[in-house]
Amino acid sequence: MSTRSIRSVLAAATCAVTTAALALGLGGLAPSSATPAPSTGVNVKQAPEPPVVPIHWTRCAGGYLHDIGAQCGVLTVPLDYSDPTGRTINLAVSRVKHTSKIFKGAVFTNPGGPGGSGLTLSVLGAYVPGKVASRYDWYGMDPRGVGSSRPVLSCDPDYNTLDRKPYVPSSPAILSWWRDKTDTYAADCASGEKGSGRKLLDHVRTTDNVEDYEMLRRAIGEEQITFYGFSYGTYIAQVYATEHPDSLKAIVMDGVVDPTRVWYQANFDQDIAFQKTVRKFYAWLADHKGTYRLGSTRAMVEKRIAALRTRLTDKPIIGVGPDELDDAILYAGYYNLTWLQVGHALDVLKHDGNAHPVKRIYRGGAPKGDDNGYAMYLGTICSEAPWPSDWQTWADDTWAVHDQAPFYAWGNTWFNAPCRTWPVASTDPVDVDGSEYTGPVLLLNETYDAATPFSGALQVRQLFPTASLVEGVGGTSHAVSLYGVACTDDTVKNLLKDGSLPPRSEQDGVADKKCPPLAPPNPRQARPVIERPGLPLFR
Repeated sequence: MSTRSIRSVLAAATCAVTTAALALGLGGLAPSSATPAPSTGVNVKQAPEPPVVPIHWTRCAGGYLHDIGAQCGVLTVPLDYSDPTGRTINLAVSRVKHTSKIFKGAVFTNPGGPGGSGLTLSVLGAYVPGKVASRYDWYGMDPRGVGSSRPVLSCDPDYNTLDRKPYVPSSPAILSWWRDKTDTYAADCASGEKGSGRKLLDHVRTTDNVEDYEMLRRAIGEEQITFYGFSYGTYIAQVYATEHPDSLKAIVMDGVVDPTRVWYQANFDQDIAFQKTVRKFYAWLADHKGTYRLGSTRAMVEKRIAALRTRLTDKPIIGVGPDELDDAILYAGYYNLTWLQVGHALDVLKHDGNAHPVKRIYRGGAPKGDDNGYAMYLGTICSEAPWPSDWQTWADDTWAVHDQAPFYAWGNTWFNAPCRTWPVASTDPVDVDGSEYTGPVLLLNETYDAATPFSGALQVRQLFPTASLVEGVGGTSHAVSLYGVACTDDTVKNLLKDGSLPPRSEQDGVADKKCPPLAPPNPRQARPVIERPGLPLFR
């Protein structure tokens, strides 16, 4: 299978849960007023070590993993790590074995989310420059509750419909509709009537995911592993290094989550960041006014898109309203590689009244009949850090941010609103501490990454004394290592080769190495059809 086709398959697998900005936030807020299921989170230090069940590896059955010779298996882990010999669940895992005579160990990967399928990421080594990746075994895994792992969580498969109200609650009726919709989703997750994963809800925190990776490490018999995390996967890496510093040889974090902001306030951080990044997209559309016919200045483009939003509010086209329009534009805030497709969709909507391209983009991120990624996203973030139970707190905070960043403030709030009445009691988040970890840490972040703002990478650099930060200067994309930017990709290669990192600056609040960003596409050299980025994408 060609590199291009592998990347295409990766795209479908790892982008399946992408529709809105990642919800990150701030702990220490009032817990939910919903009746919670009792839960205290994982406390492995007071529980005996779970027994290891050997993984039976066979060639993956069908598809591109089969074509490239990857092996697949099942990792059996405790449902509840505080009861290590109790009920178990099965996690789907894959690996691509080393081919070099030199063996340097195992690389575990996670694509982010929470709720992203990572089974395909065992092919990640194919994108590392040179031959160093051939010295490693590369592992992918569908986290608990996700994809091919069992059981799988679902709350309402038909939640992502087209007949939605606008995000901005400009009337009491719209506000009531969204509150009822999001509260009902939380109730559906509690009832278990629409899915088989209700028993998972108490056990889908980041600490559970970390212990699953620790079980995988023990199952393959490695004393230490290298962890390569994208997006939310960087938070897994941070907690892993805090809980099991001796289990990690090296860490790569691309698109770095700020652990001091989990999981409420950083939604609003994102809103402000997406406003800036989407405006950079509008400026690009203006630069290519001959292709997209949306205006010759950023302000003109923004004005015409606002007119489209009003038009769809008054009269949706084939079910596409202002909220679906914003969901489609949101893709442009994640990756500049999407600008071709999103620009084309806006152009034909304005000039031809054709909303099908916008609908396809929306459906690509929120497929009807499959809420697994969304359910698992909420299952994790809602239960591992406190959320405000008072609706007025949400409303006041959102309106305040809306005044600064109206593009997606309310869309992001509604995406996370089920956490207000989530049926599982939240715990306090882990106090991430990198001081006990002594191995190399490579941090990667573009300057205007909206999903994980650059400030988060600077925060983690402070928390991990052995970390070096590479900045994609001026870039607007999220988690784009191994995308062909030599300056960035060679840094990954060097870490895997001999553990080397860019020299760490003595100055705080700066990157240790500056690289070019992922370059925006040229519409004159490419068709307006997206090949979605193949490695990490949040949801």
